[in-house]
Amino acid sequence: MKPKTKLIHGGIFGDEATGAVSTPIYQVSTYKQDAVGELRKGYEYSRTGNPTRHALEELIRDLENGVAGFAFGSGMAAISSVMLMFGSGSHIIMTDDVYGGSFRVMTKVMDQLGITSTFVDTSNPENVRAAVQENTKAVFIETPTNPLLKVTDIGAVSAVAKEFGLLTIVDNTFTTPYWQTPLDHGADIVVHSATKYIGGHSDVVAGLVVVNSTELAERVHFVQNSVGGILGPQDSWLLIRGLKTLGIRMEEHEVNAKEIVAFLEKHDGVSTIHYPGLVSHPGHETAKKQSRGFGGMISFDVGSAEKADEVLKKVRYFTLAESLGAVESLISIPARMTHASIPAERRAELGITDGLVRISVGIEDIEDLLADLEQALD
Repeated sequence: MKPKTKLIHGGIFGDEATGAVSTPIYQVSTYKQDAVGELRKGYEYSRTGNPTRHALEELIRDLENGVAGFAFGSGMAAISSVMLMFGSGSHIIMTDDVYGGSFRVMTKVMDQLGITSTFVDTSNPENVRAAVQENTKAVFIETPTNPLLKVTDIGAVSAVAKEFGLLTIVDNTFTTPYWQTPLDHGADIVVHSATKYIGGHSDVVAGLVVVNSTELAERVHFVQNSVGGILGPQDSWLLIRGLKTLGIRMEEHEVNAKEIVAFLEKHDGVSTIHYPGLVSHPGHETAKKQSRGFGGMISFDVGSAEKADEVLKKVRYFTLAESLGAVESLISIPARMTHASIPAERRAELGITDGLVRISVGIEDIEDLLADLEQALD
């Protein structure tokens, strides 16, 4: 199947029991058994499995070309559950320019459980090689990164990981399976904050995981069932609905993003632009090699926190809010919002300045978005 067809016909299409074209919302906690251990459809308790959640998990499995998919209550629940596969004393190599929530959970939660982490610039695979320790279990890549849009070569890092018997985990939130399928490039596990582009409408919080082997599927399911950070049936249904239009939304996001980047390049008030679609971007060629599109996320520097605040006050169609990937355009200041949990000195090292503005380009008419940015920047 072609990508847009797979978004609609992948996984489990409709409902066999009733013929419903849309997967029903099975708002149920437990299931009748014909006898002890005799399950009618394989379901016994909705923490372990629910038909609506299962339909979503089958769909994301197909979209990422994996072996099994899993749905969680948030992106952080998904990442945390993957990390809980590794025991105390394990070490994880992480992308340095990583989402603030991922940095926080690794440095403030997982480290309390004895799972340590080292943050390196994974856009250079040799940095990954140099960071490997005797107890290293996995490499966690975010590509493109949040908020500086750095690009890591998934295949190159996966090759280094395999030399040392490590798993490769890729956060694919910014690109989605419509543009990028990390398992095809050697990754073992893909994670998503499905709150973002996959949901696409700012109405659901969710996380997804896809694995490339039955052994990893058993490990992830064990944690999912044991810890219980599952996604409910209503939210699972919202993601299935959102995925049906992911292709046309991602294409429109990118069309608008390219127009905005071209405008920002010409504006005197903007000093630096981070967008993989720019030929001048250090990761442009890598992005072209492993992705079918460049996405709708842009970061640019206006020079100071004061100037950034002025822009925020004046925009009309860019909503000041956390999150990204929705149909409406969003704007934020990473240093004081999504990445405020990262220490100031660490942000300075990475280049997350107080004047850095991040926009998630929506699917509004581009003329309105350009006019809004122009009057705010001017």
